Amino acid sequence: MTTASALPATGTLRVPGARLHYEVRGSGPLVALVGAPMGAAAFEPLADLLAADHTVLTTDPRGIGRSPVDDPGQDSTPPLRAGDLSRLIAEVDAGPAVVLGSSGGACTALAFAQAHPEQARRVIAHEPPLDDLLEDRDDLYKRTDDMIATYLAGDVMGAWRKFMALSDIQLPEGALEQMFGGERDPQQVADERRWFEHELRETVHWKPDLAALRAVGPRIVAGIGEDSAGELCDRATRTLAEAIGIEPTLFPGGHTGFADDPQRFAVRLREVLAGTS
Repeated sequence: MTTASALPATGTLRVPGARLHYEVRGSGPLVALVGAPMGAAAFEPLADLLAADHTVLTTDPRGIGRSPVDDPGQDSTPPLRAGDLSRLIAEVDAGPAVVLGSSGGACTALAFAQAHPEQARRVIAHEPPLDDLLEDRDDLYKRTDDMIATYLAGDVMGAWRKFMALSDIQLPEGALEQMFGGERDPQQVADERRWFEHELRETVHWKPDLAALRAVGPRIVAGIGEDSAGELCDRATRTLAEAIGIEPTLFPGGHTGFADDPQRFAVRLREVLAGTS
């Protein structure tokens, strides 16, 4: 592990089939911030805020960013990523951990809670795309397959339009073109392709073990963005909460609230961890 002034300590961990880039900040109880496909960079502002009183672990999930895989054709599943997270927590030797997973990373966090409950102090699943729990899953699966085919056929903007429609996310006029049009970073494009080709389908098709999650019980938080009402992940998270017998917990912002307003998100996260609201 190497350390630079005012920067996180960085390391690489060899795991079955991949080499994981990870970063550690601060000191205190361990918090792991987990995305899929979002890597460590997406959580940097939130990690910096939490590092004032926590040890904060972030990582690029396998196949994304600085975490290359041995077999580029291997699919990335929540249980596979949960195994990676377990090994990372053991590597930094500061657990058990609070795990905050967002989007596909929330599926990772839930799979981690099922398989490694002894390493979990609290698991916050922020807007997991658990399509399997929803009554319209078959239609969602068909639309997901169509979206992936659209992307692999070369229509990037068309695929992202289908993604937003499927997710029930409304964006301002021209936002998609601003986000995904024009000259783009090659690593961003490579990560995007891997997500569409080898991660998206496996994540939304994943079926959580509800009995195992009920056994973890009050250590699980089902997080929803205050601005996500009616969106696909809002529906899925509420369905999960009902199925395992907990109440949803609201966080500032929408699906990417942790990145859009990390200051407010950090305040709310501390309230949840302290049990003050």
